[in-house]
Amino acid sequence: MLASEKIIGFVPITDAARAKSFYAEKLGLKFVSEDSFAVVFDANGTMLRLTRVEELKPQAFTILGWQVSDIVATVQQLQAAGVTFERYGGFMQQDELGIWNAPGGTRVAWFKDPDGNTLSVSQH
Repeated sequence: MLASEKIIGFVPITDAARAKSFYAEKLGLKFVSEDSFAVVFDANGTMLRLTRVEELKPQAFTILGWQVSDIVATVQQLQAAGVTFERYGGFMQQDELGIWNAPGGTRVAWFKDPDGNTLSVSQH
């Protein structure tokens, strides 16, 4: 029923100005609008609503990710914009850029937004 409909992404935020700056300036998303409920971006044709919340306990898992064609170039561009990539110990051995090579061949790198939400870029 919904397979042919557009999806909308929602990310909780506590500070609209800080989130707006991060998503526009560091990630390069196109700002659309802002109201008392959300800051809205166009993420390559997908509506992304940064929803204002009073309190936020960031989850330990990825809540939003981008599939990219060249993860190395993307990570380098994001780093140049000031994005810091996460380092995880244990079984997840990451390269010098913070990219993990999954057993199935997918490559993933994680970073956090100003509210501590875990975001990712991946190449499949």
